[in-house]
Amino acid sequence: MVAAHIPVLREEVLRRLITTPDGVYVDGTVGGGGHSSALLDQLTAGATLIGIDADSDNLDIAEAQLHGYPQSIILAEANFGQLLAVLRREGIDRIDGLLLDLGLSTYQLDRPERGFSYMEEGPLDMQFSTSGTNTASEFVNTASEAEIRTVIRSYGEEKNARKIARAIIHRRPLRTTTDLREVVNEVTPEPYRIKTLSRVFQAIRIQVNRELEILEQTLTAAIPVLKPGGRIVVIAYHSLEDRIVKQVFKYAEQDCVCPPDLPQCMCDKEQTLRILTRHVVRPSEQEVRRNPRARSARLRAGERV
Repeated sequence: MVAAHIPVLREEVLRRLITTPDGVYVDGTVGGGGHSSALLDQLTAGATLIGIDADSDNLDIAEAQLHGYPQSIILAEANFGQLLAVLRREGIDRIDGLLLDLGLSTYQLDRPERGFSYMEEGPLDMQFSTSGTNTASEFVNTASEAEIRTVIRSYGEEKNARKIARAIIHRRPLRTTTDLREVVNEVTPEPYRIKTLSRVFQAIRIQVNRELEILEQTLTAAIPVLKPGGRIVVIAYHSLEDRIVKQVFKYAEQDCVCPPDLPQCMCDKEQTLRILTRHVVRPSEQEVRRNPRARSARLRAGERV
């Protein structure tokens, strides 16, 4: 049995994403199908939903969750960075909406064998794809101390990155989540261990899956394939993701990026997006009580112009 996926910021997503009830919508991180099923509940039978996920196990769950809906449903095993390739394969040129929920699915977090959580022992994997080969174990056991330090500091925003990186080098090889947890705990005072573990595991996961690089590339590529009036909604869970979303949206909204001292615009830059969320949207206290994993969610949305 798999626990039901609770879609984060469900009503806020639906209100900002759907513009055409019979349109073409992409859930780029379909996960357990929570957001997708909520979308299908609001769309007409003539609509099309494309669900993308790199995790084949997630797709199996989504397929069961979405079974029986009258709309055209296409599920694709791919990273959302492959959005354009998926659309080309399906013969789709333009879409009415794109949703990216960047959080890990409950199913992924709760399976020790995937290696995402420090709470239970499992292999140091951390890959979104179940068929990949670039594991967390490979990274921590082959990268230099400087590389590990940079990843932990940059992607985890962890102040003690130097000490943790040195401890990892001295303790290698690390094969399991328990190995990594013990190394971090050895050099971290007890009151700070949980937060530090979260940051270290987050940083290595981001590195393994190239999350920030792929996110920026996807957002930049996705805006042009939105129909005029089409929407893009992104839910981020930490400041690094949210900063990228904010910057890409801000750049897309600008009509000129020339230095202000130029007498006229020389860049030919045109506005392609109108930002719908001037301030980041966060879950209510009631939602966080119902679903604690929504606590750090931050939603931003834009509309194609």
